[in-house]
Amino acid sequence: MKVYFCGSIRGGRDDVHLYRRIVDKLQSYGTVLTEHVSSSELSDRGEDATVAGEKAIHDPDVDWLRQCDVVVAEVTQPSLGVGYELGRAVDMKKKIFCLFRPSSGRSLSAMIRGADDSNLFVVRDYSEDELENILEEFFNNLKRS
Repeated sequence: MKVYFCGSIRGGRDDVHLYRRIVDKLQSYGTVLTEHVSSSELSDRGEDATVAGEKAIHDPDVDWLRQCDVVVAEVTQPSLGVGYELGRAVDMKKKIFCLFRPSSGRSLSAMIRGADDSNLFVVRDYSEDELENILEEFFNNLKRS
């Protein structure tokens, strides 16, 4: 299974420790095409901020979205990039699982929460201590469908 993981980069890297835990768990289900998002070496400046560099980031990411079987997004940290990726994934009719932590004190965008159809687009509130179990539950249900 090919998994596309979304997490904030330029929107802020406060949750990178959670991204690492998520990617570690996702690797037990298949290949994580965007493992680099969980790297603590990646700053909020992103990879290469030149115009050519931005195209070199966008195009492969969209290609990975096309290739993936499922998208998992940590959406607690607001991010234009993650929102864009999710919109593209919806258009591609990909299975999407969004994770949001209410304990952050933030409110999730209505465009994300409102997209939840309990089928192709699923949003799940969680706390850090239940992260691995929630991912396991999602992937077990995915295998059955």
